Amino acid sequence: MSSSGPGDLFLADCPARLTLELIADKWTAVVLYGLSQGPVRHGELLELIGGISRKVLTQTLRRLEAHGLVRRHAYAEVPPRVEYELTPLGATLIGPIHTLTEWARANGDAVLDALDAGSEPVAQDTTGPGPGSGRRAAAD
Repeated sequence: MSSSGPGDLFLADCPARLTLELIADKWTAVVLYGLSQGPVRHGELLELIGGISRKVLTQTLRRLEAHGLVRRHAYAEVPPRVEYELTPLGATLIGPIHTLTEWARANGDAVLDALDAGSEPVAQDTTGPGPGSGRRAAAD
């Protein structure tokens, strides 16, 4: 009989770790959220998301399809038409993605402030704004 501790959920062969690695990809949450309103064609999704290349979108969709989160439907038409949609499993991630989005809205400024502060923890700064307290320059 094996005992499992709190850290066991994130062992290399654990589904929780696989899920976190999949979701932590730069484009996964954005693509899933883009598909949350129903079936979308590749080009429409590309325009909706913005900032993603065709190649990266295709790779992301293929990875999500392989993990059972997205369904690809190719219609037997001329010209060919392909749509992507969330599977029921993929749809279960929209709630957590929405929660992360709300967290980002509520805490985004604090995260940027921490980046601006450099190596100083934000909690230790009780004197208010000081030198270098502005937003990071675009060149940083």
